[in-house]
Amino acid sequence: MPADASLLARRRPRRRHLGRYALLALGAFVVLFPIYAALVVSLQPAGRLLEFPGQLLPTEPTLEAFRTAFNRGSLGRYLLNSAVVSLIITTAQVLTSIAAAYAFAFLRFPGSGLVFLVFLATLMVPTEVTIVANFETIESLGWLNSYLGLTVPFFAFAFGTFLLRQAFLGIPRDLRDASALDGHGHWGFLRHVAVPLARPSIAALSLFSFLLAWNQYLWPLLITDRDEYRTVQIGLKTLMSSSVSDFPVVMAGTIIAALPILLGLVLFQRHIIRGLTAGAIKG
Repeated sequence: MPADASLLARRRPRRRHLGRYALLALGAFVVLFPIYAALVVSLQPAGRLLEFPGQLLPTEPTLEAFRTAFNRGSLGRYLLNSAVVSLIITTAQVLTSIAAAYAFAFLRFPGSGLVFLVFLATLMVPTEVTIVANFETIESLGWLNSYLGLTVPFFAFAFGTFLLRQAFLGIPRDLRDASALDGHGHWGFLRHVAVPLARPSIAALSLFSFLLAWNQYLWPLLITDRDEYRTVQIGLKTLMSSSVSDFPVVMAGTIIAALPILLGLVLFQRHIIRGLTAGAIKG
């Protein structure tokens, strides 16, 4: 092969990689710049917001907006409520999803395929369609202003069942047979084989469930009217104001509320990718 042709062949893959990196960098900028802008606004005195041109780097950073947001919005109590509610919902969804996914993946019963299709069909039902019925049920049970009312309607998660079923279907049949020869029944196989092999998917489901539970707004707003049960998303509403001087406080409260989610995404991003791609071929 001529030297010029060989050099051109080596440069082509590099150009493709450069294009991909450029697109990734652009996507990262689009996603991260609003977060950075909120952080800059929260660290500056309110008077700096009216200056032109604006500053991308705060020259006199201050944490006063964070202290004001935490105290004015009672975010301490709201953060605790959100943490409790999110952990309960996440734990319940993971357990019910494991049990249901195992049944659909390994048990054979009449109409299992139809039941699974009906199960998945619930994903297409908007939350707004069921919210009135759920509210009336919670009200009849006397669970308004309680952790039970905030968590029980979300104990089952169809997407979690689908995700873990796909992961379970990727487990070789030989492992099930070997487990049976060792004297393990369904519970032993689930505990010692299926769950350990599906840990990436379970980790991804846990973080996804926690994120959805943490960001709930409408349901906690409907069934609670006491501060001891309201969540952080409702607490942010109390910080809203049309005054420019309150913009740093609002941004600071938003960052405080989003910090647990951001940390979770950064720390467990590898588990999310592995979990969402597990079982993508088989099943």
